[in-house]
Amino acid sequence: MRYLISLLSGFQNCRIVMGAKLFPAVIELTYEEGELTTFIDKLNRLEKIGALGSVEQWLKLREMRNQFAHDYPDDPEIQSALLNKAFGMAGQLLQCLDHVVCFAAKYQ
Repeated sequence: MRYLISLLSGFQNCRIVMGAKLFPAVIELTYEEGELTTFIDKLNRLEKIGALGSVEQWLKLREMRNQFAHDYPDDPEIQSALLNKAFGMAGQLLQCLDHVVCFAAKYQ
């Protein structure tokens, strides 16, 4: 059970830090102009400049995190399905992180 909690925590923390810290830093790094007032505006800009592979993929990762944070199913089958989905999406999250980091490395 400890490993599952670690997986969930790592998934949530990675996604939160990327959205709150990494994405704004990349936008600043690239000197992107224009007012980006909403998070979706930032995601769309990141996708447009090639820093983010897919806004749709990011939104799916965000939804996965929201399911962890807000859904507390009592049904073990639902919990199992949610954990299996998270395990599969963890690789996608890491690929997304790698993509953004490789993009940002071009500006150093």
